[in-house]
Amino acid sequence: MSDIAVKSATTAASKDNLSEDWLAVVIGVLVFALALFSLSGRDLLGWAVTTSVYTDITGALAPVAKAYAGLGGVGALLATYAALLVVLSAGVTALGADVKKFAVAFTVVFAIAYASWVIGSYAHIAAVTPAEQQKFGVSWSLKLTNEGGFIVALLSGLVIANFFPRFAEWLKEAIRPELYIKIAIVILGATVAVTAAGRLNLASSILLRGVAAIIEAYLIYWSVVYFVARKWFGFSREWSVPLASGISICGVAAAIATGGAIRARPAVPVLVSSLVVVFAVVEVLILPFLAQTFLWHEPLVAGAWMGLAVKTDGAAVAAGGITESLILAKAAAEGVKYQPGWILATTATVKVFIDIFIGVWAFILGYIWTNHIDKRADKARAGEIWERFPKFILGFVAVFAISLWLALGTTADIAKALPAAAGEANVFRVIFFILTFFSIGVLSDFRKLWQDGFGKLAAVYVVSLFGFVIWVGLLISWLFFSGFKPPLAS
Repeated sequence: MSDIAVKSATTAASKDNLSEDWLAVVIGVLVFALALFSLSGRDLLGWAVTTSVYTDITGALAPVAKAYAGLGGVGALLATYAALLVVLSAGVTALGADVKKFAVAFTVVFAIAYASWVIGSYAHIAAVTPAEQQKFGVSWSLKLTNEGGFIVALLSGLVIANFFPRFAEWLKEAIRPELYIKIAIVILGATVAVTAAGRLNLASSILLRGVAAIIEAYLIYWSVVYFVARKWFGFSREWSVPLASGISICGVAAAIATGGAIRARPAVPVLVSSLVVVFAVVEVLILPFLAQTFLWHEPLVAGAWMGLAVKTDGAAVAAGGITESLILAKAAAEGVKYQPGWILATTATVKVFIDIFIGVWAFILGYIWTNHIDKRADKARAGEIWERFPKFILGFVAVFAISLWLALGTTADIAKALPAAAGEANVFRVIFFILTFFSIGVLSDFRKLWQDGFGKLAAVYVVSLFGFVIWVGLLISWLFFSGFKPPLAS
């Protein structure tokens, strides 16, 4: 197993993972709090860089707020890099990392990842409608919107992992996909709340349907994967439990949590976690395009499907983001303009409830294991639910609740200014998404993983994922979300 994969999985298994969760909360809430200052007329984040669709590279970058136009695009980019470097360096220092190695590696990671985003914003990749193509003077486009940069970032990481493994190893201190995506999800709470405030009935329905969908899907997924691993491939319980959890719930976090709950050897969840990361990359590269082709007329079904089918937080939310951009582009080409945010919000909602379920399921498995299978082990404690609970969810909920209150329970002036404030915070959410995509790619050295004996484990994953997990997830998404559409853009 590569050192990078081991580091990613074992970090999630250690106490540092809890610190990482809380670090994500602190950074995400800090970004949100700074964005809220704009409600009082003091814009503290307007210097952040944003990227527009372009044909002339000089017009690609700009500060997000016009008040900071004097910075210029390059100035905004450097300011954004410096701010992230300072905050993240302080954070990883608290986690016990080597801050010098992180700072140097992060500089390169940020440069490659954001360059990928800029490439993805080129008009031949990003322009969607005929009017937009005409505006930029291009006769054709892949119609990916500028979020095609996510795909470019992922592919850039894959190239580095599989053709430049020493470079990938050198970057490893700044390759932290779980931290980046957790921060992004905390910040996402503001966008989801602003989106929900406009259509409370629809948002409430998505919430309730998301809960029902993940419970039904999970109970089906876990039992079938466990049966396949045990009966068809002859894996022991020690291997089958983390496999079933990793394939059916939330990938790395679930494999680590349930592996710890049943006192599995450390190597077991580590190998399963690496397997999950590899297949998550495959899903991100395939499922959003299938959703665009076959589900563009059912956008929320597509969003829920990404949450139920893709098995890591980073890859799932990333897939939701790509799916939204692809479907909005497809719908716009057909003359239907949906409000952005609803498809991604559906993916995030489903994924958040799956994450919450991890702690509960780890406790249930721990109880069964210690009381009925390995009676020599320590008894499962109720406190393990809290220990296994993904703490960054608390940040998401807090940001969502505060934003929803500001949108619905305050003055009209504040409610009117809130979308702009959430938009500035969302700039950083996008940047952390980009870092997540690139990091997932760098973690995916396919050749090394295959050499480490992935054949039989991969066979279980292939049979389970492509045999029923994807399709059951699609069926459940259809049952709960078909007929529900995002509001049309005004």
